[in-house]
Amino acid sequence: MKTKILKINSKKPEKKIIKNVARIMANGGIVAFPTETVYGLGANALDAKSVRKIFKAKGRPSDDPLIVHISEKSEMYELAKEVPEKAEKLIKKFWPGPLTVVLKKKKIVPNITTGNLDTVAIRMPKHLVAIALIKELGKPIAAPSANSFGNPSPTKAQHVLEDLEGKIPLILDSGQTKIGVESTVMDFSQKKPMLLRPGKVTLEQIEKEIGKIKVHSLVKKEFRKNHLKEAAKSPGLKYRHYAPKAEIIIVQGTEKKTAAKIQELLKKFSAKKIGILSFSGKTYNKNTKKIGSTGEKIAKNLFKSFREFDKTKTELIIAESIPEKEIGLAVMNRLKKAAAKIIKAGK
Repeated sequence: MKTKILKINSKKPEKKIIKNVARIMANGGIVAFPTETVYGLGANALDAKSVRKIFKAKGRPSDDPLIVHISEKSEMYELAKEVPEKAEKLIKKFWPGPLTVVLKKKKIVPNITTGNLDTVAIRMPKHLVAIALIKELGKPIAAPSANSFGNPSPTKAQHVLEDLEGKIPLILDSGQTKIGVESTVMDFSQKKPMLLRPGKVTLEQIEKEIGKIKVHSLVKKEFRKNHLKEAAKSPGLKYRHYAPKAEIIIVQGTEKKTAAKIQELLKKFSAKKIGILSFSGKTYNKNTKKIGSTGEKIAKNLFKSFREFDKTKTELIIAESIPEKEIGLAVMNRLKKAAAKIIKAGK
């Protein structure tokens, strides 16, 4: 299979292109398309045979649930049994946008789409290409990130091609995505709402709207095998995600102690090709990437930087840390899920 990249206008998607792509999906095909967070790999969410193609193309475990994308709020009620009041409040505030809600599902949603769970994860994207495609298809679209499973999520069409060339027929290209990390996931299928995955819609913003919520115990922890023994209601909980080929070490501490520890690690691992993710603006070596000093800029460039390090055959990435507040919680969540080790500077 030859994979084609097709340019599309993000502000005014060409109707002819959208119609042709929707036709591919209506006939059971899968297509990569842009959202405001990362590029997604989409199929008709209600067609089990089509959805299985997503898992095959990505090499994704079948118990890792997909997020179902809709174009109108009314579509949510066709997929979910009930929508709690607090979920409605967040939806009113943040949809369309990078917020996913997990709800009890109706039978119309195939088990393959939800990882064999009795819940479904739903969001309404804020990207005109994604919305136009869902509307034209006339069905919700199941779409995880359009990458090989476990790799850094794609924020450009070229990233999708690097992972999935020959495995999918088409990639819609509208340039780099705006946010750069996946959506916030909130679980409303239990009595008490819980944050399963942080994103652009922050914990602080959520609690301002609906009061104090629970945060899943793994949100702030690095990935370890068998951390989660039960079924995962959200991507990013059960398996290692977002990881480049290079090993990642995160250094946490004050700016001064972090800088000293990184210098120490550069000497210790001098035989390796080392890349540095610098959020402080410091230059540590020739392979230092200064990807931003604010959470928003870091989030936008994080996965892109991972892929750039891989292209230069970097063996070890040492990353500074940022405070786990606002979108910084999402940045550190992605770093920790990709990291091999976290070192406390000064210890």
